[in-house]
Amino acid sequence: MGGAGGAVGLLVGGMLTEWASWRWVMYVNVVFAVPALIGALLLLAKPAITKKPKLDIPGILVVSAALFAVVYGFAHVESTSWTDPVALGSMIVGAVLLVVFVWLETRVAHPLLPLRVVLDRTRGGSFMAVFVIGMGMFSIFLFLTYYFAASLGYSPIKTGLVYLPMVAAVVASSTTMPVLVLPRVGPKIVITAGFLVAAVGMAMLTQIELDSTYAAHIMPGMILMGLGIGAVMTTAFQGATSGLHHEDSGVASALINTGQQVGGSISTALLTTVASSAATDYLASHKPSALAAAQAGVEGYTATLAWGSGFFVAGAVIAAFLIPNRALEPSEGEPVMAH
Repeated sequence: MGGAGGAVGLLVGGMLTEWASWRWVMYVNVVFAVPALIGALLLLAKPAITKKPKLDIPGILVVSAALFAVVYGFAHVESTSWTDPVALGSMIVGAVLLVVFVWLETRVAHPLLPLRVVLDRTRGGSFMAVFVIGMGMFSIFLFLTYYFAASLGYSPIKTGLVYLPMVAAVVASSTTMPVLVLPRVGPKIVITAGFLVAAVGMAMLTQIELDSTYAAHIMPGMILMGLGIGAVMTTAFQGATSGLHHEDSGVASALINTGQQVGGSISTALLTTVASSAATDYLASHKPSALAAAQAGVEGYTATLAWGSGFFVAGAVIAAFLIPNRALEPSEGEPVMAH
């Protein structure tokens, strides 16, 4: 569903941007969200709640401030430098607040994040994999879109279309891996191999140039990335919720979403800095011209893709060391009220 939604979103986004206005990529979400909300209210079974847990207000405040500080620090580097006191101070404060959050969660009666959810090696490793996928995927979509539009001159619709082979690979991989491969080789092998395949695909894309052709130079790397990402995503999502009691399933689901979003936020801030630094370095060593400016853009994009490939290699190492290679336990179903 995620892969298919991604394909539709890229195409619809391109059409709306080209034929209406980029603002419609915001408005169109209402068209999808309202029917989804109505469907959820009418069709989802009501949980049989016996006691209502209290909100962990201190935990919410501390972790929100921590994540804000970390992302702000990375974003601030782009307009300043890695030694800027505000950027460095913000990242350090964020890291300290994350430590405080973990300490708090061991003390409160109703923690926002019960540590038992993440301290299991299968689940902890799977959450890390989700975080790394978030970091890598955002770099793919953001900087490749810049490349297609600014360097190759693709229209918004064409840019949406060129992602289709990659999305098809994600769908193919994510639907076959859990059934055909995962039961035979185990989660450690699937996630590690998936990350390495995605890393190779992204490394291939670091070779793009101003005159690269889509079929020969771009599509093979994108398909490899799609196959790797699909394998990691489905296995990591399953691993992140394996062996859970029903009272923890909401926390685990929320953490999957948060991991992806935070990974994407940090990598967007970090890689924007990497791209601008690479482009600036190229321009500093070449005569100013339209061609040099265009090539500087490509240098920036390829630098981010190299980092993205590195993220995926790091994900493979984390999975190989952290995730045990045993069958994933199903999570406990939640008791619901009969209709």
